[in-house]
Amino acid sequence: MFKFFLNLFPRTFLIRISYLVRPLVAFFLRGDKYTDPIDGKSYRKFLPYGYARVRENVLAPGTLSLERHRLFWLYLKNKTNFFTENLKVLHFAPEQAFLRKFQRMENIEYTTTDLNSPIADVKADICNLPFKDSTYDFIICNHVLEHIPDDTRAMQELYRVLAPGGTAILQVPLENERAVTFEDNTITDQKERTKIFGQYDHVRVYGMDYFDKLRSIGFDVEALDYTTTMTNEDIQRYRIARGELLPICKKSI
Repeated sequence: MFKFFLNLFPRTFLIRISYLVRPLVAFFLRGDKYTDPIDGKSYRKFLPYGYARVRENVLAPGTLSLERHRLFWLYLKNKTNFFTENLKVLHFAPEQAFLRKFQRMENIEYTTTDLNSPIADVKADICNLPFKDSTYDFIICNHVLEHIPDDTRAMQELYRVLAPGGTAILQVPLENERAVTFEDNTITDQKERTKIFGQYDHVRVYGMDYFDKLRSIGFDVEALDYTTTMTNEDIQRYRIARGELLPICKKSI
């Protein structure tokens, strides 16, 4: 029924409607048990979310952020110059949780891009980007590469447009206990793909070799477990997934 409803309306309409509905849901769930660090608002509970496996209490009502968004935000705020330095920023498939906040920031020159998203500034294929070499100081590309059949080419393009000394954060669904990335194009049934890959339109499940592949492209890579710096109370309050790794990728000067 939900997919049927989504197919009735264009994405632009649904995005606009979500901006109207979110404040109502946020008001109904207001409280003080859990906090979304992105907008600073607190709730008595978060919403459930998931495809193959529904996770309870993970979707913040106000920003629609998930665990990975909140972890990413906390890292940006606490450990980077993203909010203080003048930076040229490229953001792939911009998440609603971040879009308006980043657009309002005066210290960054902010460009969004996506092949299909109606809210992106530039329509572009990540495997064939229309940007010049070494253009961007900071690249955000989160939960995109698992959709891309030729992720090697996409990584090469990300490396190409990143400026020397720049940083790219390239989050993907990652199974820490899996050593080798798995993909199988012979599996075509959407329900089966959702079961195996976590979502019907994912083409692989990344393992820990993901970081080695990024290094092979030329990035200096840190598999950062930022949750080790957080207290148990903060992890619970912000609803963060303990042990989730942030791929911090830099390009040498």
